[in-house]
Amino acid sequence: MVGLNLITLLVEAGYANLTAIDKNQKNLKNLRALYPGVSVVEADLSTTGSWCSAVEEAAVVFLLHAQIASKAREAFERNNVTATQRVLQNVHPDAFVIHVSSSVVHSVADDLYVQTKRKQESLVRESGRRHCVVRPTLMFGWFDGKHLGWLSRFMRRVPIFPIPGHGRYVRQPLYCRDFCRALMVLMERQPEGEAWDVTGSEDVTYIDMIRTIRDIQRSSTLVLPIPYFLFDALLGGYALVSSSPPFTRDQLAALVAGDHFHGVDLDQTFGVSPTPFEQAMRETLTHPVYAQVVQGLPH
Repeated sequence: MVGLNLITLLVEAGYANLTAIDKNQKNLKNLRALYPGVSVVEADLSTTGSWCSAVEEAAVVFLLHAQIASKAREAFERNNVTATQRVLQNVHPDAFVIHVSSSVVHSVADDLYVQTKRKQESLVRESGRRHCVVRPTLMFGWFDGKHLGWLSRFMRRVPIFPIPGHGRYVRQPLYCRDFCRALMVLMERQPEGEAWDVTGSEDVTYIDMIRTIRDIQRSSTLVLPIPYFLFDALLGGYALVSSSPPFTRDQLAALVAGDHFHGVDLDQTFGVSPTPFEQAMRETLTHPVYAQVVQGLPH
């Protein structure tokens, strides 16, 4: 999601010589259809291959890859840790690395995603490469294969939308397009060794996010709070039949953990004026082209 949103902004701004590396064929198909002028490389970053030359030649490298949900520990280690080691080994000494970490490195949760994202950030910071680090909270926007994008598509298919518990879990949703505008500023400034926590500018409860999606889509779906234990059991059952569930029991536990992150002021720090949540959600769900494009997940 972040990669394709970033490419959209870079192309709009007139940048050229862009190369995207991904192992997901669906993602690359989407990219080729939208931006045929962008070079694409189909590769698994956790294994050495022809993609290494593309990284070696890059002036700026955006590290965006992440395993967010999986039932297998090995997937987190391969995609968050090993892949990052491989990339850093091939980055040119004069290149600048912009690493998209995650707010979860500060989380009270301690699942496989949190553990491996902490390892990933440490690898970048200790690599000796010119770099900066940004740690976003939950993101949403065009091309979202999971999170709010998945929830919006799920809502279109069901008459009842279950909410875990009371649903008043505070989130700080960050509009991906705003975040990518900040990444472009960092690309131009190249502030070495700096790190920022980046959050959405509004506190929005989980149930209110779902209601906003429902209202924008003009859906008649009933948003129904159900007991936490029942929601947890439903996720457990879904995981038995899905090899790559978009929402896991670990993520449910993180949702209710009570995290509240403190981020920099986007406008003061990067000169990016945050888009109000409802407006950003409307742009996400109603764009005539981008709203129909969904990126795949790592596996």
